[in-house]
Amino acid sequence: MRWTSYTKGIFAEYCAAVLLLLKGYRILARRYKTPWGEIDLVAKRGKMLVFVEVKRRRTLLSGLDAITPHQQGRIENAGQMYLASSRLNTNSLRLDVIVVTPWWVHHLKDAWRVA
Repeated sequence: MRWTSYTKGIFAEYCAAVLLLLKGYRILARRYKTPWGEIDLVAKRGKMLVFVEVKRRRTLLSGLDAITPHQQGRIENAGQMYLASSRLNTNSLRLDVIVVTPWWVHHLKDAWRVA
């Protein structure tokens, strides 16, 4: 099988979902798309709702650098659409980043705040 950028990205999202499941999160949505943006994973643990951006890069730093302020805004907009369409009872919301590198899966909680 030839690994394309697309299949590598899908595999990274799968690794991120497995990590979250092992940490006790429940995956509510994968690749949630809206006209204003996309959320790679929507997860919940207790009353905490988490929107997760997944990046697959060679290093943690390059993965973090790949999330631009414009992309953050698109994720935030998609998150607002998700909240409006769901009927979840949640007290708190968090934006996380998971960077999948060749040898590790890095989970950065509360990676940025909504302005």
